Amino acid sequence: MNISSLQKVRYAYKPKLPENLSGSVDDIAVEFGSPTEAISDKEEIRGIFKNTYGKPLATFTKGKNKKIKRELKVGVILSGGQAPGGHNVIAGLFDGLKKGNSESTLYGFLGGPGGLIDNKTIILTHEIIDEYRNTGGFDIIGSGRTKIETPQQFALSLKTAKNLNLDAIVVIGGDDSNTNAALLAEYFTANGSTIQVIGCPKTIDGDLKNEHIETSFGFDTACKTYSELIGNICRDTNSAKKYWHFIKLMGRAASHIALECAFQTQPNICLISEEIEEKKLSLDQIIDQICDSIVKRSENGDNFGVVLIPEGLVEFVPEIKKLINELNDAIAAEEKSFAQNSNFIDQLYWLSTRLPESSYRAMQMLPPEISHQFLMDRDPHGNVQVSRIDTEKLLVGMVEKKLAEMKEKKHYNGKFSALTHFFGYEGRCAFPSNFDADYCYSLGFGAFVLIACGLTGYLSNVKNLVSPAEKWIAGGVPLTMMMNLEQRHGSKKPVIKKALVDLYDKPFKEFEKKRTAWAVQTCFLVPGAIQYFGPPEVCETTTVTLKLEHCL
Repeated sequence: MNISSLQKVRYAYKPKLPENLSGSVDDIAVEFGSPTEAISDKEEIRGIFKNTYGKPLATFTKGKNKKIKRELKVGVILSGGQAPGGHNVIAGLFDGLKKGNSESTLYGFLGGPGGLIDNKTIILTHEIIDEYRNTGGFDIIGSGRTKIETPQQFALSLKTAKNLNLDAIVVIGGDDSNTNAALLAEYFTANGSTIQVIGCPKTIDGDLKNEHIETSFGFDTACKTYSELIGNICRDTNSAKKYWHFIKLMGRAASHIALECAFQTQPNICLISEEIEEKKLSLDQIIDQICDSIVKRSENGDNFGVVLIPEGLVEFVPEIKKLINELNDAIAAEEKSFAQNSNFIDQLYWLSTRLPESSYRAMQMLPPEISHQFLMDRDPHGNVQVSRIDTEKLLVGMVEKKLAEMKEKKHYNGKFSALTHFFGYEGRCAFPSNFDADYCYSLGFGAFVLIACGLTGYLSNVKNLVSPAEKWIAGGVPLTMMMNLEQRHGSKKPVIKKALVDLYDKPFKEFEKKRTAWAVQTCFLVPGAIQYFGPPEVCETTTVTLKLEHCL
């Protein structure tokens, strides 16, 4: 493997563990709280998870634990999109297993959940693990988006686990992946198997969080990576003073990334999807908001600026959300018929007889190159692939049109020239920040302790994350307590509820206080690259959002 100088140095970094995971492993015991309930739809969730519902919260504490020294065979799966720190989860799990018993074995399932179904594995050794410590990416075993959902897939998964004589499986993933982990734990138990299933919370989008999961891993690193790029653009546009930069950021279901990057860089405008939905803002109203900033800055001689846009914005705009839902329904109902239309004109004609008039009119009002993107290949659920819609270009086109109309009426006399960007994949495989390196290692080590204590259907968690790492508190959260029912594929399914930006919580309220000044003044911050060395306030700090949530 070719490695950079930084990678060599990062190999030597020793992740910090919470005090309740430090020291000798046979001094780590588990303490249980009260039985738990699902966040909603309690009876329905209880009925689905008859064997694994209602488990208590678990916290690690000092105490004797004879079980922890036994030899274990564990399989690990990376599921879904990449997030910085995934390798450290595996390293923490591996080191925990070997500390418990040097004869323990860790299998890596290749290519995600599909590797479990198809029994494609590799035995992870010290030599392999040491090549990936503190590095980005998921390339140690690869990831995948296969969902284990059919009876045959569940049966094959259990067969693989039994053939390998596994004691447990660890699923590293987001809300959907960990929902799958919960279903897998229930299936194994219901079918008389003692094989345990433990999850770890991953997603750069930051939407897998709640009272017990303070943040998902990778969010810290991704936001710092994007903020470096945004900060560079802020400095560039303040130097050239001639471009408005419209920057789309990852975050389909939630705007956590956009909000955090706004705190770190102070752009002129940051759109928050959840606010747009709450206030029922139309596309025209969003454009008015952007143009208001452009005009006011122009009056100050500042014909430049930066706009941050969440990836999933269009799904939160009422008229576009309605259009997307009706498109999804129309195409799903007659999928084969729609597929026979090979060009955009034919597709539009096909839709003209199947969409309600208001949605068809909205479709026609969009620029052709944008409306065409609504009809591209669907995702695995049959839905519009929102990440492929050039929302940033849509907004630029509409802003240009609005400003031209304002010029005609003598309401605007400035210059407007725009550039567009999409920062997505750039943040998913970065070297993890020290925070994510420590956090992920702790999650992996905690997963080992949960397994050693005989638990199943839990998500490894670490709390008190705004404190130094040694003061973090590790434990486990029952997966079923984070569940609710949602409409999927025409029926109600149990899923871990996504956490959206809370418009009444301190982070958004703090953003509200500041954005009016940012819209007119040039207040840009340039945070620079992720720092791995230096004083704690530089290289150990976490996100602004997390600090605000804990009132720091």
